Formats: sequence, structure tokens, C-alpha cells
Amino acid sequence: MESPVGGSRQTSVIVVTLDTGEVYIVTSLYFRTDTQVIYVDPTTGALRYHGKWGYDVFGSENEAVDYITNGSRWMCKSTTFAKAILGYTALGSFGLLLVATRLTASIPNLPGGGTVCTVTESQWIKIPLQNPQPQGKGEVKNVQELPDLDIDGKHYFCETRDITRPFPSRMPLQNPDEEFVWNEWLSMPFKSIGLPQHCVILLQGFAECRNFGRSGQLEGVVALIARRSRLHPGTRYLARGINSCFSTGNEAECEQLVWIPKRSGQSVPFNAYIWRRGTIPIWWGAELKLTAAEAEIYVADRDPYKGSLQYYQRLSNRYDARNFDLAVGENQKKKPFIPIVCINLLRNAEGKSESILVQHFEESLNCVRSTGKLPYTRIILINYDWHASTKLKGEQLTIEGLWKHLKAPTQAIGISEGDYLPSRQRLNDCRGEVICNDDFVGAFCLRSHQNGVIRFNCADSLDRTNAASYFGALQVFVEQCRRLGVSLDSDFAYGYQSANNYGGYTAPLPRGWEKRADAVTGKTYYIDHNTRTTTWIHPCPDKPWKRFDMTFEEFKQSTILSPVSQLADLFLLSGDIHATLYTGSKAMHSQILNIFNEEPGKFKQFSAAQNMKITLQRRYKNAVVDSSRQKQLEMFLGLRLFKHLPSVSVQPLHVLSRPSGFFLKPVPNMFPSSDGGASLLSFKKKDMIWVCPQGTDVVELFIYLGEPCHVCQLLLTISHGADDSTYPATVDVRTGRHLDGLKLILEGASIPRCGNGTNLLIPLPGSVSAEDMAITGAGARLHDQDAPTLPLLYDFEELEGELDFLSRFVAVTFYPAISGTSSMTLGEIEILGVSLPWRGVFNNEGPGARLIELGKKFQKETDPFLSNSVTNTVPFSNENVSTSMQTEAASNPWVDLLSGGDTFSDPLSEPFSNPLSEPFSDPLSESFSDPLSEPVTRNVASGGADLLDFLDQPIVEDHGVETYKRSSTQDGCSLASGAQQYISCLKSLVGPREEKKLDFMEAMKLEIERLQLNLSAAERDRALLSIGTDPASINPNVLLDESYMGRLCRVANTLALLGQASLEDKIVGAIGLENSDDSVLDFWNITRIGESCSGGGCKVRAETKVPALASSTATSVGSSQSPLLCSQCERKVCKVCCAGRGALLFSNYKSRDVTNYNGFSSQSGSSHGSQVDVSTSRSLTLDGVICKHCCHEIVLDALMLDYVRVLIRLRRSSRADNAAYNALNEVVGSCLKDSLSERIQSSDNVQAAEVLHQLCGGQEALAEFPFASFLHSVETAKDSAPILTLLAPLNSGSRHSYWRAPPSTTSVEFVIVLGSVSDVSGVILLVSPCGYSVADTPMVQIWASNKIHREERSSMGKWDVQSLITSSSDLCRIIWITLRLQRPGSASVNFGKDLSLLSLDEDENPFAQVDRRASFGGAVENEPCIHAKRILVVGSPVKREGLTTSQSSEQLSIRNWLDRAPQMSRFKVPIEAERLMDYDLVLEQYLPPASPSLAGFRLDAFSAIKPRVTHSPSSDSDIWDKSVTFLEDRYISQAVLYLQVSALQEPHNMVTIAEYQLPEARAGTPMYFDFPRPIQSRRVSFKLLGDVTAFADEPSEQDDSGLRAPLVATGLSLSNRIKLYYYCDPYELGKWASLSGV
Repeated sequence: MESPVGGSRQTSVIVVTLDTGEVYIVTSLYFRTDTQVIYVDPTTGALRYHGKWGYDVFGSENEAVDYITNGSRWMCKSTTFAKAILGYTALGSFGLLLVATRLTASIPNLPGGGTVCTVTESQWIKIPLQNPQPQGKGEVKNVQELPDLDIDGKHYFCETRDITRPFPSRMPLQNPDEEFVWNEWLSMPFKSIGLPQHCVILLQGFAECRNFGRSGQLEGVVALIARRSRLHPGTRYLARGINSCFSTGNEAECEQLVWIPKRSGQSVPFNAYIWRRGTIPIWWGAELKLTAAEAEIYVADRDPYKGSLQYYQRLSNRYDARNFDLAVGENQKKKPFIPIVCINLLRNAEGKSESILVQHFEESLNCVRSTGKLPYTRIILINYDWHASTKLKGEQLTIEGLWKHLKAPTQAIGISEGDYLPSRQRLNDCRGEVICNDDFVGAFCLRSHQNGVIRFNCADSLDRTNAASYFGALQVFVEQCRRLGVSLDSDFAYGYQSANNYGGYTAPLPRGWEKRADAVTGKTYYIDHNTRTTTWIHPCPDKPWKRFDMTFEEFKQSTILSPVSQLADLFLLSGDIHATLYTGSKAMHSQILNIFNEEPGKFKQFSAAQNMKITLQRRYKNAVVDSSRQKQLEMFLGLRLFKHLPSVSVQPLHVLSRPSGFFLKPVPNMFPSSDGGASLLSFKKKDMIWVCPQGTDVVELFIYLGEPCHVCQLLLTISHGADDSTYPATVDVRTGRHLDGLKLILEGASIPRCGNGTNLLIPLPGSVSAEDMAITGAGARLHDQDAPTLPLLYDFEELEGELDFLSRFVAVTFYPAISGTSSMTLGEIEILGVSLPWRGVFNNEGPGARLIELGKKFQKETDPFLSNSVTNTVPFSNENVSTSMQTEAASNPWVDLLSGGDTFSDPLSEPFSNPLSEPFSDPLSESFSDPLSEPVTRNVASGGADLLDFLDQPIVEDHGVETYKRSSTQDGCSLASGAQQYISCLKSLVGPREEKKLDFMEAMKLEIERLQLNLSAAERDRALLSIGTDPASINPNVLLDESYMGRLCRVANTLALLGQASLEDKIVGAIGLENSDDSVLDFWNITRIGESCSGGGCKVRAETKVPALASSTATSVGSSQSPLLCSQCERKVCKVCCAGRGALLFSNYKSRDVTNYNGFSSQSGSSHGSQVDVSTSRSLTLDGVICKHCCHEIVLDALMLDYVRVLIRLRRSSRADNAAYNALNEVVGSCLKDSLSERIQSSDNVQAAEVLHQLCGGQEALAEFPFASFLHSVETAKDSAPILTLLAPLNSGSRHSYWRAPPSTTSVEFVIVLGSVSDVSGVILLVSPCGYSVADTPMVQIWASNKIHREERSSMGKWDVQSLITSSSDLCRIIWITLRLQRPGSASVNFGKDLSLLSLDEDENPFAQVDRRASFGGAVENEPCIHAKRILVVGSPVKREGLTTSQSSEQLSIRNWLDRAPQMSRFKVPIEAERLMDYDLVLEQYLPPASPSLAGFRLDAFSAIKPRVTHSPSSDSDIWDKSVTFLEDRYISQAVLYLQVSALQEPHNMVTIAEYQLPEARAGTPMYFDFPRPIQSRRVSFKLLGDVTAFADEPSEQDDSGLRAPLVATGLSLSNRIKLYYYCDPYELGKWASLSGV
């Protein structure tokens, strides 16, 4: 595994697990000289990598491991050494890392370099995660079964070459063919952090080579590479025939590569032969019987040949070499067509079960040919009953018969031939296609290409297929050797003669013959020394493909059998691999491959017993193990995750409070020598108990996050002593970009009393405006005793919280249950959120490049949500967001941005010298000159005026923020017009006086109009209330009866999962095909208000009713379009009268089956009953049309409901994209408009890095965004660049972008929070190329501290802080920089006058123009302005040492205090009876008269899950949630549960006692909630409120009968979940205490 560019080291991976449970992945790639450290977050499993030297990039593995372990290797709990990373995924409670611990160089040296390695030993490293999000038992089981997937010996990769395509590949390594990449999903986490090459490209199948030669000499190398397709994964009886991805089961591409090894520097001749193997490409299957009888074969009743055309199109696209051969040379002719020859080996005799497949195979080819869509492809079917021929004629005659059938197609298809040229200087000698890329040094010259392919099949593509393909490949192998000059003829000397004429080969000469070249002409002639004669003609020209005409015995006698045996050995191993992957056992009937062996008899005797054993193994595994293996394959590929792992997040959240987060204020503690609370944010001290001082009523923590993010969740680790009441009872949370702008997002959330170490997850919804909460019903009725109507269909009253990806400060306030009674204890605190890929944004790579494309898109569209949602074609559109960007070279803007003179040139004696330039930095090399500096110091005439024109136009500096503010203002107008349009739509349905009530369908259409108009629920309610309409009257959730609503929800949920499966199949099926979707119908085909049937040719007339007031604007859609044909009733139908394509997913089910359906019970690909199957083996494609009369009414309603859910999701996604755009604009400013289209090239990035290195004097820039930020907001001029641009990397932003203070501002203070505790040595201020004038020079003062209190900061001086920092014993993390103008309001230096000292002519001096103002940014000539481009804080970060626990006397005493048991204990209150109501969401408990005073209740955590998929996919990227913002829909609108407790009080009224916001915890976790005060009552009521419909039961725990399935998840039922308790001294109860504990 050497580097193609000369690297010598091999890839090495070390997985270090510390005793704290933290896991680090230390990688050293073969092509890099450094070592990278990837951190696995122990809470969520997210991978973290920043690319910072000394933090996660090191010079060697030893340095990296020493940094991780602080130099103490004993801290390592385990260390795993590996050779390659194969994949990683975080699945809820576990993170699974797959590494290869042992590799075998199965093909050690391909022509052109590169080693194919087979994974002989692999290891799944299971990483326990602290994520408390509830998971179902089935999900946990599936995660635990995934590592059982067989990896070893069956997967291979190449680190340096693309081997997913026929050799040699024209594409680079990082652009593989997705059909054969098996770990694409498992490699996504590494791509998301900007390390795409750290996870190898894994193929499944077989790859090995054999050397062949004679007398110990190496004559040639033959390699067999078998690539299994991932388009139809599965086991024998679950993946047969074709599927919705247009691929067949057990499909593989095989390649036989032969080459002659040469010495270094010599050309390497080679040739290659490709063939395919797989099952028959039609819809068929086999049902396994319980008895030993043969499985029953069946063919689909409807459309059995659907997808066959696309299958052959994929083959035709892949093996079309007509154009390649045309460019090879004059002797090549363009082949007229692409032959695809199918060798069918099935039993064809009458009465055989396989004969039905033979008939359908022939009919399918006729059907494909009749379409005329493959005009240049010739598909030929050759039926050859292998078993029958073997039984009647014997093995030898069977082989001869196969050769006769293969002769013509093999010769017509041919092979690929060429040479590898080690030097590209020899390309002029190449007469053929040239292939070269960065993966190898030289180039390939291909003289000919294989055109077309031969495809072998039997029933399972196993034993017969392997044997037949071997004997076909054997003939090709002999021809390959002949063309390379290696003769396998046994009559002649074994050897080869080099061929230098590119003509193919030179046959060996008989004995006594010699070849010479004429001295004059150079022409070759031959000398027969036996007869002493000469001739120009070769004495025995070898006949191509001559062994096709031989009998078996002739072949055997005339061929050297040693290479034949080597090839047979490869096919035996390959057959076993394919059989094991498909059936779980080795191949059968393989003895025929040893037919050329000297003693074939012994193989037959051995084979009979072996075949019987294999038969029994296959039957057992097919019946018992296949379903589990099928599930493992799908999860490994990332398919059907919504089925196997419905609640697991594909994009796990990040813990932003560590490792670089810290407390801005120290947390009070009983210990005077405490660490200020740092251990509360450290995972290394998860079992730590922090004890606050006695009598503390409130504990407020100010957390600075390591990266800006959108805060989603608060994770608390309960920590206390023997008394669990010491932990806080409630918590408030505020977040913001700056410390002075925090907003309350959570108030009074309940913290139950739990066992020590319990993890509680508290959702943090965004800040909601008070006006929206007052106007929208859900917020107003939340605390009412009467529960509102459950939003079973969708959340009609959704409150939209603010989304902000730049939140940096979190204030967490804890309150005790009873103030002043005892000390509060705290445990680990974690802030979870989603951060944008800032590293990729600044480097324009990976997900960051996609974010930049989003910014461009937002600038082009005034309303991106409307552009995405107005049409009904969004979810299954073919539009993909490009992740690449066109970049242009830009001059380096950094080299002269220091204030004043030409810093990057030699010091010049010039009159305009800035006093700020000397203390800030030293003069740098002259090589870093920049055009921006030249007008000031030297070459004013050369375009300087143009470069400085922005000084006269302050608006030029940044339009991003202002532009969006203006568009927001316009949005306000559009919102008003949108509300008016919405009211108009309402009146068109109900009349001007609202004399009509809306039905369900009309209410849903009105909601669609609202979402299309981009109105929120609050804006809708505000508009309705303005005309006196109650929003509840048009709520679709109350317009249906309960029984029908339950069936509708089940059908809609089924539609969502089927739609997701259909999208997955569509995306996967598009691999290798041209993605074309010419359907006029979308997935839903919803009829808008005012649309009606076109009439005319439509015979269905399903949509003829139009609202009276809408008749004037009614449109007859599709009148000009040709009518469609319903596939059910075969009547002509217009577009409006058609159901959406999603209805086709139910077209095979009867109406009773549809309405009663409740789940996915079948995983079998052979199922052809009425139950729905979402496995990869079976899924319906969306081809065809069904009219609304033939479609069940509930399906039409489900399509409408699903479309509304999709539009709601689109609105949420648009809000997230909008927030991401705003964040991007705040950081890069006008970069969105200017410099994103002029991205800095890699060479400029390198130059910027060199400039930064020289500026910092070899130290680091400590104040770079996103690691650093501003503590307080800074007043900024209206047209200035955003304040965060001051901390952006040097290579980002526009060259003309500067931050400026308002013109009237005379003093500015920047409070910068560094990314880590650092040793600061200096501060550099980069300003305008013109700098400050002498009179405008501001005074600069610098302070430093670790705390935010001003009185505790230390003055570091004006400029040089090195001496003060060195003499100080405290390291700093907060830097104060104050810029103050010396003489406010004084006249500034005029460029036209003062700079005349440069002695420039007026014609050359741009500052001589009269209209130029004096100072940068000033409104008039005498008004100075504070400005800057960058602020650099220079120094070195200090690594935090491991947190140690000292055994002081105070800690020992506090430990004794923690171990002190409370005086009172909880005991269960007996109840007389209880009653469940309202879907088990309401529980009433009746107590006996003598019950004690109630102190609280115990609640066991719910087992319901929050499913990730709730609607059909809204875009093609939803298959793996690869959103630009990485923010899932569940975190945009978070589900929160409340428990309302009421008690019966005098006089017989139910009074609300308290309401508790419930945290999330693992299912069954006991949580204890105390009442605000003890209560005495005979009846207590508990009501579960909030987003109960956002939860669901796990599919594996649902009842598949479909009869009366609950509308609400049973996992939310209050049955047997709540127990009342009271407090009492256990000594008073005596022996009854242990019996009544709760």
C-alpha cells in the first residue's frame, strides 16, 4: 500500500479507549506525513475533528497518543491497532466502528501500481454512548446484531486506485462507481468532518491473483476480481430476480486480468476480460417449504418484466465501447451495436420447476426489444440446460457444447488490451486511448476495448453459473496469454516473446527456427536452420481462439495444465465466496472445475458427501438465519433505516459544551481549591458530585460553547449523595450570541429526583415570541384543565421557535425544591446542538461547500420556501444541489492589510508612517507584496484607483446583512398580501358571510394554500381573528370522526414509509442509468382551490365541483395536455382527475386491506400476498396512472394529509436554511456576494497560511472563528461588514470588506473569548490598506483575564504584552481591546494633501481627486472612523491537564455529608381504584379516606419513540437526511410532554396542583416528582399533555392485525406507570417500611 507519488509508509490506525470511556481514532494515512486524531463524542457518538495542529493534528502517532493520554499510557483502557477504517456509525446507545485489523495483499502489484487488499480479519469496536433518548427493544436488538455481519475474507479495497470499474479505470479513486461501494453509508461520518479519504472504499466479493510460469520462472500473472453489486442485496430466498432498483439478486461483475510483470521503468502489457453473473432479470421468487421438498418458483402476476429494460440499459451503458474503439486507430472500425449475450443454464425440460422461468425469460427479452429503447444493443439468449446435458452426455461433452455456444459471442465481444507506460513522456508512441490521472505516475495506453458482455445465470447464480463461467473464461485466458506472447501449447517450449509492434502477439517458433531483422529495411524474416532456408512468413502463425474448435481431450492434451489449475483454484475460491454470501454455505458441484486434474475421480467421491452437507446447511440457514442476515445487509448499506432503526438520528447532535467550552464565571463550591466548575463540563468526571455552598437558593451557570450552534437539548447527569433531594428541582435556560443578548428559551422545566448517574434529556425549543403564544391556541390552552383536541393528523397550532446557528452563550439557572434548607449538588452538564461546518465553509470543501451553495441560492431567491414548495414536484424531483463551486483566482488581499506602510516589502523611507505598524508586527518578506499595497507606497498608476474606489462607496463593503434586512421588510409586505390571499381563499370556500362550514377536504386544501403562501400558524390565526373567525372551526383534526381518523392516520403513516422506500429504490436504481422522470404526475397530485377537470377527453370527471366564488378564477388544468390512461379501469383521464403516484403503492391491495393495514410484517422477498413489504427485495415502483374513481377514498385523503405534512416539513427546513444563511452572512459578510464567486484557490490559501505564519511569528492565531467569539455585542455601522468578520480566517471574506464603527463613535471595546486557555504574546490589528492617518490614530489598550468581571482583569499594556504575560502567573482566555480616538472630532488627514509627500504626479495620484474624503468610512472629510479588517491574537494554547481529585480533609468530610441518609423516606400510597381515559392519557386514582398527605408521585419513563420518518420524503436527499444544516426536523420543532396533576378539593372541584415538563430518559427509568405542597384528597387526576402525537410505538412491538390499533402510542399509556407516595420516617413504619417502599 505505497503512495502513488512515492510515499513509503503504510496506513496505520490506532483506536484508543481511555478508562473514562472516551474513544480516539488515531490515523496515519499512507499519503500524508502527519497524524490525525478523531474524537468520538461519548454522549452522542458524533465524530469531531478541527484540523488544528497540536490539537488533533500531530507529527507522529506517538505524539498523538501522548497528547491523548497526557503521557500516561496506563490511562488507556484498551488499544486496538488496525490497518484501515472500514466505516463508522452512531446508532442511539452505541457507536459502531469497523476497522480491518489484518489484511492480505491478494493482488500485490497491479499494472501501474496499487495493491488490492482483502480484509482477512476485522473488528467491530462497540462504543457505549450516554445518549438517554428512548430506543425500542427491537432497535437495540438490531444494533447489536449488525456486528454479526460476515466481513472477513469477503471484502476488499485498494487505497490508491479505483477498482470499482473495469481495469484500468478512467476515474480517480475518490469518484467510484456507487454500484459496487458497500460502505458508502458507513463512510459518511468521515466525509461530514472533511476527511473523505480516511475511510477506504470497500467492495464485496473476491479478488486474488496467481503467478504462472514454468521451471520456477514467472511468466505471467492472472487476477480474478469479482465485484458484487449492492443494488439488490440479500440472501438466497429474499433477493431473487429483479427489484425496484432494476438489479438482480446475487449480481456480480467478474474481471479476468492478465499481465506480464516487467522490471521497473519498462512497459507492462496487459489485457482484461469482463463477464456478468446473476439471477434472471424478471420479477420472480421462490417459497421455501417446511419439508425437504424443492422450493416452489413463482412469477409475479402483474408486470413481471417491469425494470428489465432498465437493467439492460445499465449493462449497455457500462459496456458500450464503440466510441472508445473508434478513437484507437485507423485499423479499428466502430462496432455497429453492443452485444449482451445471456447464457441461461436453467433446466428446460417439461415438468421441471425452472422451465417457467425459461419461458418468461424469453418473453421478457421480446418485451424489451419491442420497446425500441435499446436501438444499439443486441440482447441474445442462449438456453443451455447444464444439468440435463451433464446427465445425458457427461461432463466433457457438456463443456464442449458450452464452448460451441460461446465461440461466436466471445470473439465478437473481444477483450481489452493495452500497456502501462511508466513515463508519460512516451505517450506520443501510444496508438490508442490514453488514460492518466493522479492515482498513478505513468499512463495507460489501450489498443482495444471489450464491447458488450456475456452474462451467465442459473436459478441462484451459484454452482452452475460458476462452472460455466469458468470454462468460458478458460478459453479467454488461453487467448489472453497468446496475445501477450505466452504460449500455453504443450507441443512447444513454454515461454513468451515480447511484442513491440502493438499488433497483439508473436507466436513461438518451432525447433530450429530463428527470427532476424533485415539490416536495410528492418523487416522481420525467419531462418529455418533445419533446411537452411529463409522466409518472410511466420512458419506457424498461431490461430486466434483456436481452442474453441477443439474437443475436450484435444484441449487437455495440447495445453499446459499448470496455469489451468491455477485459474481453476481462483474460480473455486470465488465460487465459495459468492455462495457463502448468498446462501451461508460453500459452493456445491464444484468438482467439475477439477476435471483437468490428473485424478478427478477422488474429487467426485469427496464432492457427493460434501454436497449433501452443504444442502443441509443451506436449508437451515435459509429457513432460520436469512431474515436476520437480510436485516444486517440493509443496515450495513444504510437502507430501510426507517424500518430497522425508526427513532435513531442519522446525524447525531454535537456536545458543544466540551471539550473547549468553559464557565465564564466560577461555580461556587464548598472547596476553596476547586477548579471553578470545569469538571462539570468534563466527561472525564462524569461521576463527580459538585456541592454548592450551604443555603444557596439559586445557582446560575454561564457557559461558553466551544463552537457556535443552534442549541437543541440540555443533558443533565443526576449527581447526589444518599439524599436525592439535594439535586435541583427546576431549571431555566437562556441562550444568545452575546452575553448581553440572552433570550429565555426554557422556564421552570421540572427535574425529577432520580438515581445517582441517571441521564435526563431536556428539549430546548427556540425562543417563541409572546405575541405568537398569545394568538395561537396551543400556547393559550396548554395550562387549561380541559385538554385540547389531540392533533392526530398534524400539529395545526404549531409554535415556531427561533433558530440561530450562532448561539454561543448558554445561561443555566438551577432552583432547589425548598430554598435554604440544604446544599445543592450538581453533576455533569452538557449542551447538545447542531453547528454548521465552518471549516468546510472557509476551505470550500465537503458540507461547507454545500452551505456556500445555499447562500448563493438565497441571494437569487427572494423567498426560497415558496420556490421549493409552490410546485407539487418537489419530493421526487431530479434536481440535486451541486456541492462543487467554480472558483476564480484572486489576488492575495492579506499581505498589506496592516495599518500604515508596506509591511511586506523592504522598509522604505516614507513620510506617511503609522505608529501602529511597528508594535503590531515586524516587516515581512518582499515576496508577499499585494496590489492593494502598491498604490500607497509605490505603483499608484497601475490600477490603484480602481482597487481603492470602494473607499468612496461605503455601501460596497457589505451588502449581505442589509440586503436581507430589506428582503425581510419586503417579506413583511408579502406576509400582509399573503394573509389577504389566504382570507380570499377562505371566503371562496365558505362565502363572504361564512354561511358554509368547511368539510375535511376543503379545510386541508385551505391549509395547503396557507403553507404555499408561507404563513405560519400564528400568522394564519391572526388573519382569521381579524375577520372574526375562530381558527378551531377550520382545524382538520376536529372535522373527522374518531374511527375514520384512526384508519386515516394508519394509512398515511403507511404511505410515508412506502414513499420513503420508493425514494430509496429510485435513488439507488438511478445508479448507472440516466436519471429521467418524464411523468406529468407527482407523488400527491393535489388539486388546488379553483382547479377543475378539463373535460374534453376525460372520461372520469372526478373533479367537477368548484367553489362558487372561485368559479371566476377556476382553471381547467390539463385541457391542452393529452389525456392519460388509468391502469385500473383503462379510461382516459385528465391530470386533475388522477390520483397522485403515491396511490400506486396501494394499487395491489384491496380496500379492506388498505383500511385495516397497520404495519410491515413481511421481510421476505418471496411474499406475494396482500401484506406490505418494504424490504429491498420488494417495493413498488411509481409507474402508471390511477384515476380518483379507482382509488380508495381513504388513500386520497392520506395523500392529502401526507402532502400537508410534507409542506410543514418544507417550511421547517426553509427556516433552518434561512437561519444558516443568516449565520453565514454574519460571519463572511459580503463574501456571499463578492468573494464566494471569486473563491481563493489552493495556492492562495497556502500563501495566506504563510502570511499568517509570518504575522504570528511561528505561533498560533488564537482568536479565529469559530473557536473564538465576542463576549459582548459591538455597535456597528449600518453598511459595515458584520462584527464576526474580524475573527474570520484570513483566506475568507471579500477583499473590500471591513468592519466599521458608526461615524460618531469615538471608542470601541472588543471583548474576545479565545478558544482555549492560552499564553498570549501579542495582538495584531489589520486595517485598511490606507491605514489611519496621523491624526486619526486611535489609542489601544489591552487587558486579559480568565473571568468576565472587569475588576479582575489585568492590564497587559498598549501594544507589546509579551513581557507582562510572561511575568504573570495566570494564563488568560478573555482579551479586552479598546480603541479610542485621540482627539474626537478633530480634522483628519486629507489624502489629497497630506499624502502629496509621496511625490507622486497628480495624474498618478488617486488621492488627488477632489471628491475623495479624508478618512476611511467618514461621512465628511474631517470625520474620522474606527475600522478594522481582522484582529489576530497571537500566542500558544495551553493543554488542560487531566482533572485530578485531591483527597483533602474537606473532601473527606463532604463525602461523609453526602453519605448521610435523609431522615424521611418515600412510601407508596395505597389506592382503591383507578380509571384510564382518553387513549390512556388520563389517569384518575381514587384513594381511601385514611390516606396520608400526598407528597408526590413516581413516574416510570415512557417507552414510546419519536420516529424520524413521519411523511413521504420531500427531496431526493432525504434518504440519509443529508441536509445542508444537519438539523433534523425533530430538532426544529421539538416534541415536549407535560404532565398535569389535579386533585379533588372542596367543594367537589378538581383543582390543578402542578404541571411538570417531562424530561426524556431511558425507558422504565423511575422519576420522582414532589408536589409543591402536601395535599389531602380522595381523587387525583394525571393528564399527559403536549406533543403526544409526535411519539409512536416501535414497529416490532406493534400489533400487525390492524384491528383497532391505538391512535396514540401505547408507550405513552399511564397504565401501571404512576405511583403516589408520601414521606415518613422509616423507623415509624418498622417492618412495613420495606414492603411499602416506592
